[in-house]
Amino acid sequence: MSGNESKITHKLRMMSGFELPIDTLSLLKPDGSLHDGAKAPKLSKETALRIYDTMLFIRVLDERMVAAQRQGRLSFYMTCIGEEAAVIGSAAAFEDHDMIMGQYREHGALRYRGFPTEQFMHQMLSNSKDLGKGRQMPIHYGSRALNYMTISSPLATQIPQAAGYAYGQKLDGKKACTLVYFGEGAASEGDFHAGMNMAAVLKCPTVFFCRNNGYAISTPSEEQYAGDGIAARGVGYGMQTIRVDGNDVLAVFAACVEARKIAVEKQEPVLVEAMSYRLGAHSTSDDPSGYRSKDEEEKWRSVDPVLRMKNWLIAKKWWAEQQEKAVLETYRKEVLDTLKATEKVPAPALEEIITDVYDQPPAHLQQQLAELREHIAKYPEKYPKTAQGVK
Repeated sequence: MSGNESKITHKLRMMSGFELPIDTLSLLKPDGSLHDGAKAPKLSKETALRIYDTMLFIRVLDERMVAAQRQGRLSFYMTCIGEEAAVIGSAAAFEDHDMIMGQYREHGALRYRGFPTEQFMHQMLSNSKDLGKGRQMPIHYGSRALNYMTISSPLATQIPQAAGYAYGQKLDGKKACTLVYFGEGAASEGDFHAGMNMAAVLKCPTVFFCRNNGYAISTPSEEQYAGDGIAARGVGYGMQTIRVDGNDVLAVFAACVEARKIAVEKQEPVLVEAMSYRLGAHSTSDDPSGYRSKDEEEKWRSVDPVLRMKNWLIAKKWWAEQQEKAVLETYRKEVLDTLKATEKVPAPALEEIITDVYDQPPAHLQQQLAELREHIAKYPEKYPKTAQGVK
């Protein structure tokens, strides 16, 4: 029923923003058992172990890369710690030919699709083997082969882009959809509302996935918005909407399987709000001790999404402690060895900054390149990697 066809009343009554509370789907307890009355989704052993293996890899990658940044080997890094179930559990519910548009904290989704360790390193070190040729800041990954759109730094720009990309999928008659990630902070941006409205009106097969992790950098969610969270906005835009426990991989996977089914089969958008917690800092430039307590963090560690899934796998006899120890040791060595090897890869050739974009670079860019060469040649100590290739 549209707003123009609503039921007529003759009594004046205002509605509160909390009169339509949206439940949170939760299936899995922290100890790995199911809640009473909960039903686990159809999740094969192979897929479950692939999800968990990706979780372990991302934990190791995050740990090692934060350390590498502290050592001065990387300029910047952002972790996925605490949100692995939300990110990897959702990615697992989609097909490889579905497009993924991330915000910046979804490297678990990219890894789940098969992004190799070397490519993570090439991108973060901006070397000549980086798929983006060093044009993006660290963790702004992209892969055409894996249908993972390159990350864009400006907040929320991927949301209207996802609506538009999905509309193109619809016009092409593809049995595919677009999954777009964003945080609850991005949901305050105008781009969020523009993208949601466009997708709702044009019936775009877009799955909007909000990682509500409690903080927009240092601003707690209760200071970001009024009303019943982000999910209520999906209802307001006329979308099918669900809120899930973002630390519960089974709930996330089940919700996203259904969301994809609606998007592809009914050709309409869906909003999923995953309630989680960012256990790590916003980035390596952030210090969360200035705005939240250790007690708060410890409370959320008790519902750690990785531990919760591990307990479930062990209960099903699909996993064992000894296996985990071996996998972690393997990944720690792989990540460190790959980082060391990748650090030896040279920077991209300077001229590729324009020749790799234009078939015939325009004269004004060629002039700028010549001036850049002169500048680097004059101050080589300021550009130690690039200066080696500048004469």
